[in-house]
Amino acid sequence: MAIGMRCRMLSAYVSTLNRLMSSTVVEPSVAVNHMSANSDNSSRIFRTNESNPAKHGENHLGLFYTVPPDVKQLLFQHGGLPKSFEKQVKTFGETCIMVRPPALEIMEYMKAADYSGPAIRYVLFGKAGCGKTLSLCHILHFGLVSGFLLVHVPWVPNWFRRCKESSNSTTRDGFIDLPLDAAAWLIHFKSQNAPLLQKLNLTINNEYVWSKREVTNKGAPLTELIDLGINRIKYASEIIVAVIREIKELSTSGKCKTLVALDGFNAFFSTKTRIKSDDKSMVLPSKVTLTEAFLEITKFDWCNGGVVLTVDQLAACDDRTGSDFPIYQLGQEGFEHLDPFVPVQIEEYNHREVNSCIDYYIDRRWLQSPKAGTDEGRKELEFMSGRNPFQLMKICAPL
Repeated sequence: MAIGMRCRMLSAYVSTLNRLMSSTVVEPSVAVNHMSANSDNSSRIFRTNESNPAKHGENHLGLFYTVPPDVKQLLFQHGGLPKSFEKQVKTFGETCIMVRPPALEIMEYMKAADYSGPAIRYVLFGKAGCGKTLSLCHILHFGLVSGFLLVHVPWVPNWFRRCKESSNSTTRDGFIDLPLDAAAWLIHFKSQNAPLLQKLNLTINNEYVWSKREVTNKGAPLTELIDLGINRIKYASEIIVAVIREIKELSTSGKCKTLVALDGFNAFFSTKTRIKSDDKSMVLPSKVTLTEAFLEITKFDWCNGGVVLTVDQLAACDDRTGSDFPIYQLGQEGFEHLDPFVPVQIEEYNHREVNSCIDYYIDRRWLQSPKAGTDEGRKELEFMSGRNPFQLMKICAPL
């Protein structure tokens, strides 16, 4: 009797198991697609909900954070994001930046810095496509939420390669003004700092005479000086020199904290430009008024601020492809100008960052190949791209 009961129990168990298997079996090809596109992806965390860079820490490394649309509009309305990344932002419908060690390192330094001493200079360097500009954007966002006045140049080489207009300076013999580019930068500066300028109500410490009828009096709002440069582009280059001078004095006096962020800084020390003088001779960067302004604010003769710069092979107008190191890209003059500074190298993605980026591309349907999410597919993408962020984006685009 016990044997008969055991047989009936075994028969019922087998019958139940068969029903369960028949209700869950799927076609092999569908199972592969599901596993490669979803299962591997869902088992990994590649995002963080923390959108405040001031709160980012080591536990956020390798994760993407979302820049709020209003912040993106405020910071990068007039440039700052790489063109290829900007296209990706439009495609994905969101602005996401990966939290990486170099940006986090500089932000930690800035949190611990003594702002009563000279402004500390940080130099980001590394191979092309490794993420120097996006790390600078991450630091800019940190500066915004931390209450810094931002002095940001999206890409310095644009002034020397494709300036909109050039003219002889009326105040400096042998110098060239870039009036349209200078006015555009003043618009960018005013746009980025609009909330802070309204809150701080900064006033200038010097009087500036532009012509017999146009004078900016001591004690006038800083915004009045900026607006003059925007409306009277003839004086825009010289007004930038004045604005930079005022910002240094205001920061040193403790009326504001300033973050200087210049992308492609080594362009200031190139030996070639595409700017021509009246006699068709080439104009060196040292003879451009804007160069004087931004070399002035990267000195260490002021306090209550920080300076973050990038040096890049692509920024040099001359051939400097021999090395990525600052001493080579800046040349002797540029290196001596910045010395001492804190060098921070940006390297290719590590293994975790590669997988996080692949997961993000799968999530955004940028990467649709069923095999991309498998271990073999990930290893192949990692090898083909050399872990270079830009190359990984290019390789994934058609997949």
